[in-house]
Amino acid sequence: MNTQLAEILRLLRNIIRIGTVAAVNPAEGVCRVDTGNNTTGWLPWLSARAGKTRAWSAPSQGEQVLVLCLGGELETGFVLPGIFSDVHPAPSASAEALHWSFADGAELAYEPQTGALHASGIRTASISAAEKILLDAPLVECTSLLKTAQLNVTAGGSLQGDVSHSGGQLSSNGVVVDTHDHGGVQRGGSRTDGPK
Repeated sequence: MNTQLAEILRLLRNIIRIGTVAAVNPAEGVCRVDTGNNTTGWLPWLSARAGKTRAWSAPSQGEQVLVLCLGGELETGFVLPGIFSDVHPAPSASAEALHWSFADGAELAYEPQTGALHASGIRTASISAAEKILLDAPLVECTSLLKTAQLNVTAGGSLQGDVSHSGGQLSSNGVVVDTHDHGGVQRGGSRTDGPK
């Protein structure tokens, strides 16, 4: 086989390669990939969006990827994550679900078959809006496995409709509403003293 044909075959074999992420530089948005007997230089990875709308999900060391090389040269490659492997198996077997699993055990998933949106293992969840956040559901619950669930409204507000309370004390401005009494009660048209 002549050298020119051997070079053409080498370039063809390098157009698409499978490999494993060897190192990641998140600050630069690049990674290195072990593929065959080669370790690539620092290559950018592909994202779902990278314009006015942008998505970020850096590949992790040990993740299986494809390296797409323009002209078959490894230094012109782009990394396309991710290929499930024995080390990093698929987090779901659903044909319709969207499921994200994270290294700390947190999960974010939506299953269309049940209509269930699930977020778990998250230490802090933050939702902010310039004008309004709407919870539109027949029931909203605040629970905790540690039995320490709290709901804090820090800038005032109002409740509308029937409100019921059970279990624990209900206080307003430092006065426990369900156990306070009124002094100075007299028969007739007199009014009681304020709560104590």
